[in-house]
Amino acid sequence: MVKIIPHNEARQGRWGWHVLIVLVAALLLAFAVWGGVGFYGEMLDNGTPAADTAAPGG
Repeated sequence: MVKIIPHNEARQGRWGWHVLIVLVAALLLAFAVWGGVGFYGEMLDNGTPAADTAAPGG
């Protein structure tokens, strides 16, 4: 005999606040890393003189 299961009990899981919190936290962490890498890259670019900006005749 087939057992009839209601739809709300047959699901594997529901979308909850914990899923949203994890996704938002991961997004914020990704932005923080992106900003840190960009800041670090700008520091490296500004700290070393480029070859084409050298004074002429030198």
